Amino acid sequence: MAAESRTDAAGEADCIPNIGPLGRQRRMRYGVRLFLASAVLAAALVVSGAARSWRLLMLPLLWAAATGVFQAREKT
Repeated sequence: MAAESRTDAAGEADCIPNIGPLGRQRRMRYGVRLFLASAVLAAALVVSGAARSWRLLMLPLLWAAATGVFQAREKT
């Protein structure tokens, strides 16, 4: 009998994690730390009266933070 893949209500196949619990924990910590660093940077830029264009420097930090958190949550 052929192996059948399980699907959910949306018709998508079940997620098979390719990262262990320790790796997920590391990625989540990485993401949270970067979110905190970007919050501190944002506060420093606002308090110092820096131009709004300088806040674009936070984009790579926020992108990396979101990537870490989403990867940890999706177990990839």
